Amino acid sequence: MKHVTFSGRLVMVGCGSIGQGVLPLILRHIDLAPSRITIVNSDDRGRAVAEAMGVAYRVSPLTRENFREVLAPLLGAGDFLLNLSVDVSSVALIGFCREVGALYLDTCVEPWAGGYTDPSLSASQRSNYGLRESALALADQPGAPTALITHGANPGLVSHFVKQALLNLAADTGLAVSVPTTRAEWGALAQRLSVKVIHIAERDTQLANIPKQRDEFVNTWSVDGFVGEGCQPAELGWGTHETVWPADARRHEFGSGAAIYLERPGASTRVRTWTPLEGPFHGFLITHNESISIADYYTVKEHGTVAYRPTVHYAYHPADDAVLSIHELAGKNWEMQSRTRLMMSEIVSGMDELGVLLMGHERGAYWYGSRLTIEEARVLAPHNNATSLQVTAAVLAGVIWAMENPARGIIEPDGIDHERILEITGPYLGEVVGVYSDWTPLQDRGRLFPEPVNASEPWLFGNFRVT
Repeated sequence: MKHVTFSGRLVMVGCGSIGQGVLPLILRHIDLAPSRITIVNSDDRGRAVAEAMGVAYRVSPLTRENFREVLAPLLGAGDFLLNLSVDVSSVALIGFCREVGALYLDTCVEPWAGGYTDPSLSASQRSNYGLRESALALADQPGAPTALITHGANPGLVSHFVKQALLNLAADTGLAVSVPTTRAEWGALAQRLSVKVIHIAERDTQLANIPKQRDEFVNTWSVDGFVGEGCQPAELGWGTHETVWPADARRHEFGSGAAIYLERPGASTRVRTWTPLEGPFHGFLITHNESISIADYYTVKEHGTVAYRPTVHYAYHPADDAVLSIHELAGKNWEMQSRTRLMMSEIVSGMDELGVLLMGHERGAYWYGSRLTIEEARVLAPHNNATSLQVTAAVLAGVIWAMENPARGIIEPDGIDHERILEITGPYLGEVVGVYSDWTPLQDRGRLFPEPVNASEPWLFGNFRVT
């Protein structure tokens, strides 16, 4: 099914696992000739996939010094820049697209190479909060070409899961509401439902027939992307119900104030969470843009003062071999392994259970999301595993939405039509379910030894955090 016809050119920057996985979906669902697509990548990864589909492929690593020279002949008014790269500044590319009149989409706000770990920058400056603020600072031209930022699976798809979960929760608790149409209305709905905490709760159970080796980092999606964000400070949206300030927490001195950060890497910070199939588990509090954007979007202010905001953060248990890889990386004081491997054809079983866990409301906890197995992913789309297909389907949907809405300026996933995105992604997400639970982070605590918990308020961040 073709969702949209696009008469411009499309340039894809980067062609790793997500680029290779989304390319066949673009050709399947967008009326766009392969001859009008060009891939610009830093190396030959993805060349075979692109050339098999009749798509031009150029090896030209983008830098501060050359990105305009490389991209200027390829992009003009009405064209599309799909940024799936790492180590290339999203803000620089957004600014360039605005200058030439091109549409834009990325899956995270990236800095130039080294920006995540630059010791000359403060933790606040190199956080996702800081990167997000730098991108939103460009949003000052009404009617500018659409630049949909951070629209992969998470960040991206999960923002649409939150909206659908809120509507489901309202219906199941007997709250009669119309579908909100503004940011203020969505925030008011979350406040009325008393949603205190939102986890992006994900458990990846994919297993490979090639075990992880010593001095090797293995993952089911971009190793570079995972390590980069894992070494950033742990970040979370900070809710109005929170009463205990973490000792290692810091506030930002600029921007919306919707989030805080911890003075430690996300890949060394764990939290308790829950998904329907896995049950309770410990996940990494990896920084992600949605932790900030969702908290910001659902903030309710009264007379200039914040009256409501949920605590929001990622709680991620990657594939078991990726957990071993993180353990090894941390043990070497964050010195990267000499070898990396993206798990794809060697995966023999498992699924990615990705959703949002809304907690603190009348029904306790409610998880809504996608359960996609590796077997389903391979039937649905080539060059994908269960993890990458949840991302590539969301990238496809975001590209289509931007083409259908070409003059919305810089915009985040929370601000666009969730129904349209879920309509496009639905066929690629496997089983999409909503499940209620009586789980809290206090469940079975103190079984071996006494633990310092706040039993009077189970939904405080300190009760979730693993110390």
